[in-house]
Amino acid sequence: MASRLRERRRAARAPGVLRGDTAAPQGAPAVQHGASDRGGLSWRVFSGLMVLSLTLVLVLFFTLDLFFVHSIAVGGLKYTTKEEVFALANIANLHVFWVDPEEVRRNILRSPTIADAKVFVGWPPNMVQIIIEEREPAVVWEQAGVAVWVDIQGRVMRQREDRADLVRVIVDGSVEGPLGPNVAVPLDAVTGALQLKTLRPNIQTLRYNPYKGLGYQDGRGWEAWFGAGTEMPVRLRVYETLVENLMARGIQPGEVNVVNPDAPFYTVLWGPS
Repeated sequence: MASRLRERRRAARAPGVLRGDTAAPQGAPAVQHGASDRGGLSWRVFSGLMVLSLTLVLVLFFTLDLFFVHSIAVGGLKYTTKEEVFALANIANLHVFWVDPEEVRRNILRSPTIADAKVFVGWPPNMVQIIIEEREPAVVWEQAGVAVWVDIQGRVMRQREDRADLVRVIVDGSVEGPLGPNVAVPLDAVTGALQLKTLRPNIQTLRYNPYKGLGYQDGRGWEAWFGAGTEMPVRLRVYETLVENLMARGIQPGEVNVVNPDAPFYTVLWGPS
């Protein structure tokens, strides 16, 4: 009896020992630290698929013929053709990613017929859209047998069609060769021709001489010369006054020149001296 009591006392005084391999009680929930291996794998797969998809999109974008420029949409055309604008733009078979709207605009403005252009770049089917503003012809200028259009600023353009409403200016044979692409018609000749057409709507054709300016063959049998510039109303009044005086005196002139309205002169074909 006494020995049993002593053993119980020793057991009660025995120090506790923490055992590392002590198993958790059965049924207790496991404590998780960090993400599971399955979750880490799924994110890596998703990221890889994203990279693969973007790479595929880029490859298709730069290789599909759909994104290469083979035609354009053009608005505002009156005289110029769509094919001409496309050739001027210089973007045939170019990838849309490399199309620079400002460069395209500069290329198009090389045409003297085109006054301005707006260029828009987008997605198929109309990847490149261009709005054109063309110059309007003011007169038909014929030199060395070649007829061109000329606008109010003297810019030379290719004649696109016959325009009966435009006055035709035929240059004297003393001027050699047709107009070059970068040669402008004298502005005072253009303004003078337009003034004469306004003041004399029946005039269809004018002549141009570098020294005498603008003139025409008067139906009464002589040449009339008016110079150039904006003084046509004054010159026409002087001309009509002078012609009336000559007719009253029975003089048939060969030429009536009012280039200088302060000092007009004429030549005589026949009549009193």
